Amino acid sequence: MIVSAPYQPRPLRFLRHETRGDWRLKIYGISLAGREARPELAEATVELATEILPTVSEDVPGIGFVIAHDAATVCFGLIYWWQSENELHQRSHMAPLEDPTALERLPDQAAGCVWELGIIDFERRAWLEDVLANPAGPDLELYLSRRLTADV
Repeated sequence: MIVSAPYQPRPLRFLRHETRGDWRLKIYGISLAGREARPELAEATVELATEILPTVSEDVPGIGFVIAHDAATVCFGLIYWWQSENELHQRSHMAPLEDPTALERLPDQAAGCVWELGIIDFERRAWLEDVLANPAGPDLELYLSRRLTADV
């Protein structure tokens, strides 16, 4: 295997909470060091989420997060939601750098890159601690209050 460049941390930033219909989402941005994820990519990802997220039900609590990743060569709009208590579902989309709002669904089944996995790992741990293994019972508000802002 050839590594094209040494690993460089990237800023993983919690941007905001968003309520769309019955859905409550955490919005994250990832970019190259020294930049911020473009707001239009984050907004396009949230808009796309409202089109594809399933109907809220007993099995689908209406809680998720999105990642707007302004990467080196393309943009990614990633949508994640919790379902069936302990399952994280996802849809991945990509757009050219010059048009971050032109998100198209990715056909491959990649789980994410090392930077995206930093957010996924944080969200998994928060879901486990605040919802599934919370001695006081599931606390969705506590889960939603947890956010990651770090260089990873």
